[in-house]
Amino acid sequence: MSVLVYIESAEGKFKKSGFEAVSYAKAVANQLNTNLVALSIGNVADDDLKALGNYGANKVLTVNQENLKSFVNQAYAAIISEVVKKENCEIVVLSNSFSCKGLAPRIAVKLQAGLVDGAISLPNLADGKFVVKNNVFSSKAIAFVEITSPIKILALMPNAFKLVETSEQALVETFDYQTNESDFTALIKEIVKASDKISLPDAEIVVSAGRGLKGPENWGMIEELAALLGAAVACSKPVSDAHWRPHEEHVGQTGITVSPNLYIAIGISGAIQHIAGVSSSKIIVVINKDADAPFFKVADYGIVGDAFEVVPKLIAAVKAFKS
Repeated sequence: MSVLVYIESAEGKFKKSGFEAVSYAKAVANQLNTNLVALSIGNVADDDLKALGNYGANKVLTVNQENLKSFVNQAYAAIISEVVKKENCEIVVLSNSFSCKGLAPRIAVKLQAGLVDGAISLPNLADGKFVVKNNVFSSKAIAFVEITSPIKILALMPNAFKLVETSEQALVETFDYQTNESDFTALIKEIVKASDKISLPDAEIVVSAGRGLKGPENWGMIEELAALLGAAVACSKPVSDAHWRPHEEHVGQTGITVSPNLYIAIGISGAIQHIAGVSSSKIIVVINKDADAPFFKVADYGIVGDAFEVVPKLIAAVKAFKS
């Protein structure tokens, strides 16, 4: 028996959430006193594959075929399922990312496995059970899920587990998979990036603003603060609906769900749909001139003040700190 972790890559590079998944999977493998097998699909350099040993992988399997360089849900699910069988894996770990949210259920069906979607803790193995804590109801509640199936799949929430470096030396092997025509009935023909800005789902810091900014012409200070902090820029739904900001920046229950280490909300009152999409953030800072704004009820830190006065002072403070 072993633990398998699938590491997602983009343009030949692993994402931070993938390294988190490896660290988490290693901790699970240690709990079960077994080894960790990592799987990479796509064109990733050998040095990057070997570097997975730094996070606990004992063996790295790589699938590098021309028709698999871009994400194909059916094919990737088939490969992962095949590796599980050949490596005798009972636990499968992957990130709860945009792509893997579609991948994990497909793997679960193929393997008749139990799935915890959005795991936020290591399994509790007391009394011979396998119980995992996860976010439910758009992160408004926490559930304790017991998996009783022989094979178990854990989709880890981004930023839910810290990176842990080890001294493992990973052995890299090529895994040959014979693709089937049925694996390619649905294909992604093209991926067009909106910009070179930090991706919201992967961001560790997010600076978000709402209607309190009064208009698109005032977003310069939000972008400046985000640039200083190395953060992604986001907005509330009314802002994207008014076309002040692009829709890909809309965070919330009906937009992009984020879970950064730090979420700064500026001029956002805090509708329940918005809070649901950001409530798994580790630290929430709210800046609003309305002391009764609902967002303050869930904030870790709050500043009651006008954004046009507070944000410039915050920018000046960050610049002074950096200098």
